[in-house]
Amino acid sequence: MRIDWNRYDPADHFDELIAVPGRPRPAAGGLTQYLRALSDVDLADRKAAAELAIVEMGITFTVYSEGQNIDRAWPFDIIPRVIPASEWAHIERGLTQRLTA
Repeated sequence: MRIDWNRYDPADHFDELIAVPGRPRPAAGGLTQYLRALSDVDLADRKAAAELAIVEMGITFTVYSEGQNIDRAWPFDIIPRVIPASEWAHIERGLTQRLTA
């Protein structure tokens, strides 16, 4: 089932991709257009390929507080976060400041 942007409603939660049902945020327009063109199979194939790549590269984490010390594959969202340039500039200034502090 393809993503139905017109019926998707983030309710009271902030969604980085969709502002209101059926309307992507300005910075996410290109990404949502690309996602609309993907079939369920396409999306599932991309998710499986990403998960396999994570496993094959050995990207793992361990939750030591659970006492089992079991390596787990890093969870990965194939839909990227879209950060507008103006917001990224603010983040970049903060990161640069922290690197020089």
